[in-house]
Amino acid sequence: MIGDIRETKECQLKDPMDLFHSGQVVKICAPMVRYSKLAFRTLVRKYSCDLCYTPMIVAADFVRSAKARDSEFTTNKGDRPLIVQFAAKEAQVLCDAAHIICPFADGIDLNCGCPQRWAISEGYGACLINKPELVKDMVRHVRSQIDNPKFSVSIKIRIHEDLKRTVDLCQKAEAAGVSWITVHGRSIEERHQPVHYDAIKIIKQSMSIPIVANGDIKTLKDAENVHHLTEADGIMVARGLLANPAMFAGYEETPFQCIQDWVDIALEHGTPFTCFHHHLMYMMERITSKQEKKVFNVLSSTSAVLDYLNDHYGV
Repeated sequence: MIGDIRETKECQLKDPMDLFHSGQVVKICAPMVRYSKLAFRTLVRKYSCDLCYTPMIVAADFVRSAKARDSEFTTNKGDRPLIVQFAAKEAQVLCDAAHIICPFADGIDLNCGCPQRWAISEGYGACLINKPELVKDMVRHVRSQIDNPKFSVSIKIRIHEDLKRTVDLCQKAEAAGVSWITVHGRSIEERHQPVHYDAIKIIKQSMSIPIVANGDIKTLKDAENVHHLTEADGIMVARGLLANPAMFAGYEETPFQCIQDWVDIALEHGTPFTCFHHHLMYMMERITSKQEKKVFNVLSSTSAVLDYLNDHYGV
């Protein structure tokens, strides 16, 4: 990590807010556990993704352990603009993490949306939507302690069943100086139920800061529809980009050039085999037969994957 990071420190920090003032809908790669790492961010940036998030990092571990910093965060000069997402429940710990990351990224995001049991039991993630004063305090602390006015502080939330509570949370965060808010349009309990885009629209109409819509966006057409439904300033995509990293560039399915790009980037970055293979499994889901999947998905080495791609697709 350190070599990459030192390189980055010299480059001009970007202001992610410029994207929201561009008049275009901001296209964003979501924070995804295991998946939205440097190599994948490099790939989606080649295909019209405007802004990338890191996977969620536990702020307390990041502050306490150099080992955690090295394993959890890697970047380089081309990896901009970049938002680092943290799980935190104490204002000063989040500030300490923001101080460490500030020279190497363009902003931090506080995770207030992760519904996983471990996160909620630790006081992280989606349980924070029920603690608006704490969220407000964390945003305000980072705002007051980071000198760089271009450094963004955002939050990613889920919605309450009673939407008034969500609007109240958002307005408190706005008053504390939050840069923008990403809204996943489901409650903590909802997993595969339809996304409440109407709720995102109500939140958008209640705020004067940018709002990003998130949830079940699989194609560029979906992104356009969600923008029209919600009036959101940005669209954040997770699984849709895993299945088709070229989605934001208008491709209906992963083009072979994108698969070739992933192979080149992953090998250059020394991506571990499991991650390298899993990304290809996602990308090729729609373009391979059941029989091909059976063979491809059980390959167990980089060389076997490369041989398969070369033999079958000329990649």
